Order: sequence, then C-alpha cells, then structure tokens
Amino acid sequence: MIERPEIQKSILKGLEQSPGVALLGPRQCGKTTLAREVAQQYSGRIFDLDNPEDVAALENPMLALGSMRGLVVLDKIQRKPELFPVLRVLMDRPGSPAKFLLLGSASPFLVKGVTESLAGRIVFVDLQGFSLDEVGESHQIKLWGRGGFPRSYLPEEESESYRWRRDFIRTFVEKDFSSLGLGTTPSSLGRLWQMVAHYHGQSLNASEMGRSLGESYKTVQRHLEMLEGAFMIRLLRPWFENLGKRLVRSPKLYVRDSGLLHALIGIERYDALLGHPKLGSSWEGFALEQVLIRFPGANAWYWATQGGAELDLMLMRGGKRWGFEFKCTDAPTTSKSMHIAIESLGLEHLWVIYPGEREYPLTEHITVLPLRQLNFLDQRIAP
Repeated sequence: MIERPEIQKSILKGLEQSPGVALLGPRQCGKTTLAREVAQQYSGRIFDLDNPEDVAALENPMLALGSMRGLVVLDKIQRKPELFPVLRVLMDRPGSPAKFLLLGSASPFLVKGVTESLAGRIVFVDLQGFSLDEVGESHQIKLWGRGGFPRSYLPEEESESYRWRRDFIRTFVEKDFSSLGLGTTPSSLGRLWQMVAHYHGQSLNASEMGRSLGESYKTVQRHLEMLEGAFMIRLLRPWFENLGKRLVRSPKLYVRDSGLLHALIGIERYDALLGHPKLGSSWEGFALEQVLIRFPGANAWYWATQGGAELDLMLMRGGKRWGFEFKCTDAPTTSKSMHIAIESLGLEHLWVIYPGEREYPLTEHITVLPLRQLNFLDQRIAP
C-alpha cells in the first residue's frame, strides 16, 4: 500500500470549502481506493455506478440522495450524467447535511453537464498514477519503466506488470472508449493509439496520421481529443505571442503514462528501453508529467520556431515564465536553443531535468537538476 497524503489533503480541503469534490483521472489510477480512505472519516454511502444494485438504488435519485448525510461517493459518475441537475439542487440546499465526492475517468468537457450544472459548486482534484514523490526517489527507474498505474507498478514480476498494461490497453480500446459515445471501431482506435505512441514527443500532424489510417484529419483530431479527455494522452499546446515570428503552432503529442507508452511500442523491460530509439522521448514525457504533477494547475506550453529553436515546457507561475528541458544524458550541457528560448520568452530561469544525481549550474539562468530533486523547486519557483 502506497500512501497518497497530498491528494487526500486536497480532497478533504475541497470538501471543507465546497459541497462537492470531483476526483478525476484515468481508470485504474486509484480513485476508488482514495475515496474509501476519505469515506472512513465521514459517515455516508458509496455508490458504484458499474454495480446494477447501486444503479437501481438511484432510480429515483432525488429521493435516494436527498436524505443522505455525511459523505456520498458516486463512483464512475461519467456513466450517469443525468445525475448532475439533481446534484446541483442538493448542493444548493441551505445547510446541506451531505457532501458529495464524484469520481470520474473522463474530463469535464467529455461529461456533458458537469461545468453547466455544477460550476462554482465543486472543486476539481486531478489524480494520475503514482508520482515519484509517492513511490520514493530510489524507485525512479521502476516508475519510469512501468508507469504509475498501481496494478502496473506494484507486481513483483516485470512480466505481470507488462501483461496488465497490455490487457488495460485492450480493455480500454474495446470497452471503455466506446462508453464515451465516440462511435469508432476498436481496431481504428487501436491503430491510432499505436501511432500516437510512435509520434510521442513530436508535433501533431493530423493530416499525415489521417492518411496513414485512411481517415480525415478532422476525424483524427476528434479521436485524439477524446483520448486526451480520457487522460490517456496529452496534447501540449504551443506558446505564441508574436504573430510576426515563424513559430510551430501544432500541439505536441504524449502518451501520459510511461508504462503504457512502453507497452504500446512493445518495450517489456527497462534494459530494452535503454537501447530503443524512443529512449529520449520516453524520458521527456515521463519527466514532463512529473513536473506537471509537482505544479498542479499551472499553465503549461511548449515553444518552438521554424528555425529549430525549441523549449520542451514553459510554466507560468507568479507572473513569471519558467522553462524546462528534459535530457536523457549523463551530463547535459548548454545549447544555442536554450539561450534563444531564454531571450525570446523572457524566462526567469531554465531547468534541465535529467536522470542523474547531481545539480549544477550551466549559466546564471540555466541549471541542471536531477528529476529526483524536483521537490527542491517548490521554493524556487514563485507560486
């Protein structure tokens, strides 16, 4: 059992401030386990909307939920969007005796009614798989190789972890994705997801992908947005403010969980990753996700010019711009692109995140930092 105290604190704080909290993240990332731990501090009821008995109990939701006290947990809320108007009424009651914890594996824009019915009434808390903070810095390689899904990270045998990830991909393609109402065949979605894995860390070219799949670029974009909304991929948007500059304006594609990325491209073990052409982009995606977990809610972009200058990640915090480069090398050095990014974007500082052990400065405004020391940035980057 790996404790996740910071997420628990965020949930409890949200329940203190608002009548409801929505805990959102991919399926099988540990939402239900966390909800049960939080529920121990309240009296109440957990409804699993995959359970026919619980669904039947909510046939008249106003009657069933209106008398509840304490904490009411609604697991897999995306399956019953018709509950949102009822929840709005219940949350608006003066002195409501109940708090609501909603668990979902689809982002608000995929679940019609969340932002419309519950805007201003719930606090959103995002949950991914295990982070490096949670598993401990000594397990960095294991987390990178297997990813953060509990059932992938925790098995003793590497083969069991890999088998779970392959089964997860198949189940998601054949069952879970169709439940979001996208009307696509499992085979076409599987090919798209496989292609995304091979484009991992590159700029999106929907037209090229569409030609390879025999689909229009608009269909590819729509499917990618649905994968993004289900927390399977990340479309990192480009930053541009000077319309006169020739900048790259397509988002970059990432498979959010490194373990799923490795399963999609057939990498079963860490030693196989070390000799694979996707080693660098795998590290980039893994380290990028750890930075974004460390700074939840931060506005994030990448930046690139047609001339080849590029910045992997830019965060905006405290009115300042902070840059990140991700290098899978033993001793990163400065580059012309880094200096161009600092000057063009007005970065306060640029951090080069690598898998090594030692922090050291490259220039006054560029520092090499081991990923395992990411927590040291909390006081260096303005909130």
